[in-house]
Amino acid sequence: MSHKSGFVNIIGKPNAGKSTLMNLLVGEQISIITPKAQTTRHRIIGIVNQPEYQIVFSDTPGILKPNYKLQESMMKFVDGAITDADVVLAMVELGELPSAEHEIVEKINRAEVPVILAINKIDLGDQATVMTKIDTWQTILPKATIIPISALSKFNADALVAQILEWLPEGPAYYDKDALTDKSERFFVSEILREKILKFYQKEIPYSIEVVIDEFKEEPLITKIRAIIIVSRDSQKGIIIGHQGKAIKKVATEARKDMEKFLDKKVFLETFVKVDKDWRDNETRLKNYGYLD
Repeated sequence: MSHKSGFVNIIGKPNAGKSTLMNLLVGEQISIITPKAQTTRHRIIGIVNQPEYQIVFSDTPGILKPNYKLQESMMKFVDGAITDADVVLAMVELGELPSAEHEIVEKINRAEVPVILAINKIDLGDQATVMTKIDTWQTILPKATIIPISALSKFNADALVAQILEWLPEGPAYYDKDALTDKSERFFVSEILREKILKFYQKEIPYSIEVVIDEFKEEPLITKIRAIIIVSRDSQKGIIIGHQGKAIKKVATEARKDMEKFLDKKVFLETFVKVDKDWRDNETRLKNYGYLD
């Protein structure tokens, strides 16, 4: 029996539901999810394995106009996802206004592979609205196959996978059949802590931080983790720590609980806050933090 395998790369604007969809399709929480834009910074792979196929999904940062070098790097992840895909899975929200000037149109028109346009959050509208949006998007993007979905309600996920499998090329698996992702436990631990910072802090603070796992030491009964929270300015350090350290303690406690669930082991977590001024515009720092080659 023939085997299919390939890369399905997910693109879209911030908060279109890309991470929710990938987690649904993979069956595990691979990408962190928060209501804030720019939650996903890296290109994150989630792998679906069956005896007859392997689909390698790639979650990418939301499409935006860069304001600093970090965001420029994030958009390079998006451009790379378009050029090396076997199938491009573009996502828009039902409430987005279809137009030829929409950021996703230029990306789709550049794709040289099959494209699915998934209209997400259709549970927020009636059938007439959904049909109108499908017709309008189809006029703007005639080469795309349009599938209405609700990632949160798990609606039409099977239809999405069926279409992907129709286009997926034949070939051997790219990863071990028991693999779920290409990222390390250290990466996911850092993302768990960053997710809590996105949740508990407001305004610019979550976008100015980076999390570095300085130590990840596995012992028989416990994993010891030392995490450094990088901020851009001295004033942000005080906000992260909070009065008498209460803010950072709350974040660390919530992060530790999720780390223990993820690792299925007790975790001892130490957190430190360090100022690295304007790291988001420093190419050397961005390389050190994994955003540039």
